Amino acid sequence: MSSAAVTPAVRLRGLKPDWISDPKVWRTEVLAGLVVALALIPEAISFSIIAGVDPAVGLFASFTMAVTISIVGGRRAMISAATGAVALVIAPLNREHGFGYLVAAVILAGVFQVVLGAVGVAKLMRFVPRSVMVGFVNALAVLIFMAQVPEMHDVPWAVYPLILGGLALMVLFPKVTTVIPAPLVSIIILTVITVAAGIAVPTVGDKGKLPSSLPVPGLPDVPFTLDTLTTIAPYALAMALVGLMESLMTAKLVDDITDTHSSKSRESIGQGIANIVTGFFGGMGGCAMIGQTMINVRVSGARTRLSTFLAGTFLMVLCVVFGPVVSDIPMAALVAVMVMVAFGTFDWHSIAPKTLKRMPAGEITVMVITVIVVVATSNLAIGVVVGSLTAMVIFAKRVAHLAHVTAVTDPDGTSVVYSVTGELFFASSNDLVGQFNYATDPDKVVIDMSAAHIWDASSVAALDAIETKYGQRGKTVEIIGLNNPSADLHGKLSGELAGSH
Repeated sequence: MSSAAVTPAVRLRGLKPDWISDPKVWRTEVLAGLVVALALIPEAISFSIIAGVDPAVGLFASFTMAVTISIVGGRRAMISAATGAVALVIAPLNREHGFGYLVAAVILAGVFQVVLGAVGVAKLMRFVPRSVMVGFVNALAVLIFMAQVPEMHDVPWAVYPLILGGLALMVLFPKVTTVIPAPLVSIIILTVITVAAGIAVPTVGDKGKLPSSLPVPGLPDVPFTLDTLTTIAPYALAMALVGLMESLMTAKLVDDITDTHSSKSRESIGQGIANIVTGFFGGMGGCAMIGQTMINVRVSGARTRLSTFLAGTFLMVLCVVFGPVVSDIPMAALVAVMVMVAFGTFDWHSIAPKTLKRMPAGEITVMVITVIVVVATSNLAIGVVVGSLTAMVIFAKRVAHLAHVTAVTDPDGTSVVYSVTGELFFASSNDLVGQFNYATDPDKVVIDMSAAHIWDASSVAALDAIETKYGQRGKTVEIIGLNNPSADLHGKLSGELAGSH
């Protein structure tokens, strides 16, 4: 079809989201949103308790975060809501200064995230190695499972068969049909059984009272002074960084699962906008929720923004309209769903004996350290930072040994040529100075850098030090073969690094 033959109707149809024209996609997205909404309710209430606020605050935050990010976010089908990491960061502020300061910090954190997104902080994700990503995923699976353990401790005996029944349903039901998500079927069946049989087990309602009305926008109840700003700024910055780290790592994970690309800069800015909106509606803020995102993308098969939008919308509808029914859902049903998510999230291939035999020891070390730090701190962001730093240290140590020096003395004994091979930077250049025979070499020394590359000032300083040592003995040094970037750096810095010798 030629461009002239493209009608406005055809052009408009090409711009429509998939779910409008495809009933199958529409059904998948709607049911996925419903399952996620049900799983969000107890989590949001739990995070509210961690932050020291009313359960409605966490539920409102999950509603506004999900709805807003579905429109402005950069990663389709990812779920953002109130999270434990954010709750841990802002809990001390709420405890020491009150709820108004918490809300103000959420808004400021959103502003920080918009600024960080605009200046391209998302590009730092390229420095997160694959071994850290694998450790991040495995640690996440461990954390999701550990979060369910309290729900299985000191509870009525009936909870255990209900959890096992829920797991069995989620394993077996997809063999019958995949039209309806197995987690939704499991939740409905277990709820009907416990209510009909009058089985006394912990329910969603035991976590806290669900809100009966929609959130109302307003300004935070704080004095608008410099003192307030200095009080909330450290918490806001910490929340912004932790939220971005979790969100960008989750987006990268979803990219891999769905084999699609997403805009990390747009996601960073979108997270900021969602937190600003959430703050003005009196929510506790949040970021991407990895467990719920796995339910949405991996378990339910959602792929569009509709599922994210409906997760937030259904959450409020379930709380406000169907509160009494939702309150009767047994926690065992949701525990079973999250255990299944944890099992599906863990990268079992990464710990298979065959994989471990082939994997370099350094990468296994990075993966294990990432898992240990995340599980020990319950903070995914800290684990990713520590894991990335460990990977950089191991990489620097490995590359440092790739720099070699070989010497060839002229047959007439009047000159010597040293060939330098490898990457010269602060770690490798430290050993460079000691690989020359200053006392016994002839008067003319040639250093051939054709097979080397200079990366930093430490390497230039090392070459200056070599020239100085030969100069002190009345010998001349000629450096040849520098590639253009190395020659530029050497030309700018050579002789200007006095004191570094």
